[in-house]
Amino acid sequence: MLPVILCGGGGSRLWPLSRTYFPKQFHRLVDHTSLLQSTLSRLGGVDEVTLVANEEHRFLVAEQLRSAQLKARIILEPEGRNTAPAIALAALDAQARGLLDEVMLVLPADHHIEDPDTFMQQVAQAGSLASEGYVVTLAVPPDRAETGYGYLLLSERDSESFWVDRFIEKPDLTTAKELFLDDRFQWNSGIYLFTARCYLEALRRFAPDILDLCIEASADTQHDMDFIRINSDLFKRCRSCSIDFAIMEPLCLEEKSSVIALSIGSPWSDLGGWEALWRIGKKDDKQNVVKGDVVAHQTSNSLIMSGDRLVAAVGVDELLIVDTEDALLVAGKHAVGDVKRVIDTLKASGRGELDYHREVFRPWGKYELVASGMGYQIKRITVNPGASLSLQRHRHRAEHWVVVQGDAEVRRGEDLFCVTENQSTYIPQGVVHSLKNKSDVALIMVEIQTGSYLDEDDIERFDDEYGRA
Repeated sequence: MLPVILCGGGGSRLWPLSRTYFPKQFHRLVDHTSLLQSTLSRLGGVDEVTLVANEEHRFLVAEQLRSAQLKARIILEPEGRNTAPAIALAALDAQARGLLDEVMLVLPADHHIEDPDTFMQQVAQAGSLASEGYVVTLAVPPDRAETGYGYLLLSERDSESFWVDRFIEKPDLTTAKELFLDDRFQWNSGIYLFTARCYLEALRRFAPDILDLCIEASADTQHDMDFIRINSDLFKRCRSCSIDFAIMEPLCLEEKSSVIALSIGSPWSDLGGWEALWRIGKKDDKQNVVKGDVVAHQTSNSLIMSGDRLVAAVGVDELLIVDTEDALLVAGKHAVGDVKRVIDTLKASGRGELDYHREVFRPWGKYELVASGMGYQIKRITVNPGASLSLQRHRHRAEHWVVVQGDAEVRRGEDLFCVTENQSTYIPQGVVHSLKNKSDVALIMVEIQTGSYLDEDDIERFDDEYGRA
């Protein structure tokens, strides 16, 4: 079986924790591992995993795989085009490696499954069906009327599986209540099994435009360190389309005996919003889910998460309180669907809180924005042992570096020198420079930027070991 993990989503409904450049699948929301790492560990000792990820998240993916001591084929999407093209890239990669008849297990990276052993037993059963040429999906018996999930209309095939007669997109509340009362309907988990051949043939029949562009984009493939890059211009011409619209619905309408569903026997959630996190969280005697430094008094049925500071809640009920270093969300628990309206407002006003946390991860380490104002920014920079920043220059800003811990090898123009703890240096505007941590401990320094333009896109790279030049 060839696991394919889709980890390109943005997770905007979990803002302010989830951001454009650090979405929910990379966060530790349930336990000590991220959702992506939990998905990988659920698979056990598989030989190889394929991940399809957004190019902007490539170093996050690589670092989380390294932390979990796992290797994978990482296919990069230049831009997200939903699940149908993403899976097509994985299927074409399998074809190129002679694995056309391998069963692909397609998993989103952001699901929570309480009993992974039972889940994988059902995956094995589903894989047997998929190897016979069926398209198999895993269904979830609903425990409430839910507007955040799609539904499947099922008819009995045998005692353990069902024919899928129809796919239904996320319904309104009235329709969801009707579907919940009808035991023929189950939730669509978004987990699929089929051979690469089966998927590509279905795309050829029902969405040939998507397949043709993915074939052309995949024919122009470049390997960049751990990553597989496809032709960006061609892939961006591909229309955005989900697997349900592209092949599942047409298959069910045309061939009543081609799509099979098995019900997941373990509690499942796709963690699509804050209320889902409250549902699966460990609750106190007042039905609160609390994470971090929180004091709750006369508070019930709430989710309260703190970041780096104390959060106190007094006399509230049915609230979601999520505090991060630069943004605070307070919402009624049953109104979290409207978080997207906040996202729309942030997007329209160009607010940076939509895209980044104050702490931003880079392939060489991380930086944290400490303070900013008109014409200046102060950052705390951590460079991993042996890591280097690219050879670069800035056209609109100068930089002052103060080393707090470790030893920095600095190149400034034609000069090469070392800056040690409690020493500083200055990088004038427009001067080519680089930085390397040659020690076996983290290099920590304070960077003061001054200039007329301080955004991250004012970087002209000439040489970079991470392929960004």
